Amino acid sequence: MKKALITGVTGQDGSYLTELLLSKGYEVHGIVRRASTMNRERIDHIHRDDHAKGNKLFIHYGDLADGEQISDIVYNVKPDEVYHLGAQSHVRVSFDIAEYTANVTGLGTTRILEAIRRSKKQIKFYQASSSEMFGSAKPPQSESTPFSPRSPYANAKVYAYWMAKNYREGYNLFICNGMLFNHESPRRGENFVTRKITMGIASILAGKQKYLYMGNLEAKRDWGFAAEYVEAMHKMLQQKKPDDYVIGTGETHSVKEFIEKSFAYAGLDWKKYVKTDPRYYRATEVDVLLADNRKAKKLLKWTPKVTFSDLLKIMVDSDMRKAGLLAIGEGDEIIKKKFSAKWWSKD
Repeated sequence: MKKALITGVTGQDGSYLTELLLSKGYEVHGIVRRASTMNRERIDHIHRDDHAKGNKLFIHYGDLADGEQISDIVYNVKPDEVYHLGAQSHVRVSFDIAEYTANVTGLGTTRILEAIRRSKKQIKFYQASSSEMFGSAKPPQSESTPFSPRSPYANAKVYAYWMAKNYREGYNLFICNGMLFNHESPRRGENFVTRKITMGIASILAGKQKYLYMGNLEAKRDWGFAAEYVEAMHKMLQQKKPDDYVIGTGETHSVKEFIEKSFAYAGLDWKKYVKTDPRYYRATEVDVLLADNRKAKKLLKWTPKVTFSDLLKIMVDSDMRKAGLLAIGEGDEIIKKKFSAKWWSKD
């Protein structure tokens, strides 16, 4: 039985990845920060008491800002694979807490790499790199595109990327950087733009809010379905040699387009409900992100099935269901047809 250690296990990607690995027979260990509230909604459906018969998911308290804690966890768990997903990952917020973002998102990676290096065990490591590292680089962006970061978050991720490569080359470790472009789902954090939009639609229809306040509507992103992207993460660590991969759909759409199509799907005219607020603008903006995913298609045999239109329907349906406005929608049918993976739990 393989052992996997996941940082950020309670996040969107962490929860999907946990489900995937459990379905493959892994024993999964997740790191969470200790807090007065549990904040484990995304994994509640798969987490059982540690003493329960057959339990294969174990939670450890740790903080990416504490190297000693991280080292102890790696030493005690002795994982075969480490998936480093944990970070301060909100780009807009990183401008407000730049030092904290650098410490956790950047240095946190170094702390884990050091723990792996000192373990003397052949541990495979996945680094969650980000399309935000490309910043103002001309699209489409591939593995060879020079980075041009435009936020504290992106700069921290660039640092982590190069540290991962340095440890791979310097210490002959199996380390992969997955440069994932925007990937969304019903489990996306509520303050991220796509989920903010779909939750806003549900709240408007439920009569709980009148307007949706947004920032830059012209920014363009390559949006895909997160549950598909964690499969690419796993595929990277199953290759014979470590490498870096861009993961995305190869299409780009504006925030305005996401709003327009999501509202239309819900039967609303977005212009009546959406307003802009300067506080949601970034100090420095990334205009266009577009993945050149040819390497992943060729070497990982990974191709996304869920389209942009599919994604927004899945997310709108989910938030409308949570608001008590919908039972079954088009998004649910799309899942059945395009993403029928047995390991996946719908919401």
